[in-house]
Amino acid sequence: EVQLAESGGGLVQAGGSLRLSCVASGFTFDDMTIGWFRQAPGKEREGVSCISLTDGRSYTADSVKGRFTFSRDNAKNTAYLQLNYLKPEDTAVYYCAADRRPWGGTYFCRTAPFNYDLDYWGKGTLVTVSS
Repeated sequence: EVQLAESGGGLVQAGGSLRLSCVASGFTFDDMTIGWFRQAPGKEREGVSCISLTDGRSYTADSVKGRFTFSRDNAKNTAYLQLNYLKPEDTAVYYCAADRRPWGGTYFCRTAPFNYDLDYWGKGTLVTVSS
C-alpha cells in the first residue's frame, strides 16, 4: 500500500516542543519533493516547510522560521518536523505530502498543492498548543 502516515501530534503548552514524523510506505522519498502543511481551525491550509530532495531547494514559512526544523532519514523513509517554541497560533492539523515532480521547495509549499493534485498526502496529526 502506498501511503504517508504522520504521528507525533498532541497537546503541549506554549513554549514547548513536539517532533512530528511522516513515514512513507510503498514508495521511496528519493528524488521527491516533500513538504509539511498545516490547517488551523477556520483557516486555509498553508505550507509550513518544504524541500526538494533532488537539489535541496527549500522553503520555510516566515511564521515558523527559527522555530521549526525540517529533516529526513532516508534509511527509514521518514521525514520529520521539529516544532520548538510553540505558540497557540501553531495549533493546527499538520500534514505531510510528497510528489515525484522536482519542484523547488518554495513552489511546492506556496503554489503546487493549490494548483495540482500531489502524488501523496498523509491523513494529518493534530497539534494543540495551550496558552
